[in-house]
Amino acid sequence: MTGRLNDKVVIVTAATRGIGLAVTAAAAREGATVYLGARNMERAEARAAEINADETVKANGGVVKTVYNDATKDETYTEMVEAVAATEGRIDGLVNNFGTSDPRKDLDIEHTSVDTFVDTVTINLKSVFITSQAAIRHMPQTGGSIVNISSIGGEVPDISQIAYGTSKAAIEHLTKDIAVQVARRNIRCNAVLPGMTATDAVRDALNDTFRDMFLKSTPIRRMALPEEIAAAVVYFLADESAFTTGQCLAVAGGFGLATPVFGDLQALATARG
Repeated sequence: MTGRLNDKVVIVTAATRGIGLAVTAAAAREGATVYLGARNMERAEARAAEINADETVKANGGVVKTVYNDATKDETYTEMVEAVAATEGRIDGLVNNFGTSDPRKDLDIEHTSVDTFVDTVTINLKSVFITSQAAIRHMPQTGGSIVNISSIGGEVPDISQIAYGTSKAAIEHLTKDIAVQVARRNIRCNAVLPGMTATDAVRDALNDTFRDMFLKSTPIRRMALPEEIAAAVVYFLADESAFTTGQCLAVAGGFGLATPVFGDLQALATARG
């Protein structure tokens, strides 16, 4: 068997759970050598072992390895990239998956402290900027692909999490800047914008009432599966997207597309039969 990512070397940051873990597994099943970036190396090794035991991964020649990366320490982004490049000789794909926000502190314009706003925006942007800058130096002339995990929250204003939304909007602009600036080197840069995704972190953070309110405005009325986000990422990593760059692809079930009263209108239509 062969995969769509055979012979490609890919780094995925913050990849021991959720979307990052799903991307790592999907890329390995497509035959890539995937470096799972993480701070907790014991957990990372356990996740790598689980994926490497997958029969599809074995059949397609994929493998998951681990590399240390701590988002709170800027130098580890560059060290992570240099370690992979030293071992593999090149980097074909980079997935900037890290992103953070504290919903207890990241509120609206009136109630969010300057420190919370600046710190959240800074760490989220640095995770893309520093890692991309380092990886580009090791991408081959035959082409490379950077995929940034943004959020539908970077497109649609919200009543809370002003820092997180701003950081994700900035990452979308950064994605386009990178795409334009490195296209001459045959390197592409795209972003995937997940909507509400059924990860453990989301399930733990959101109560049923909030989840139902969000899904009420989502035409495809369910949460995304991490594997569905991963499928979009694999497309951008694969050669089939070789002429696609600077794109921000929402994988959000249509959230933000419909009229603001979509949920109410749908409820009325359902009631009428």
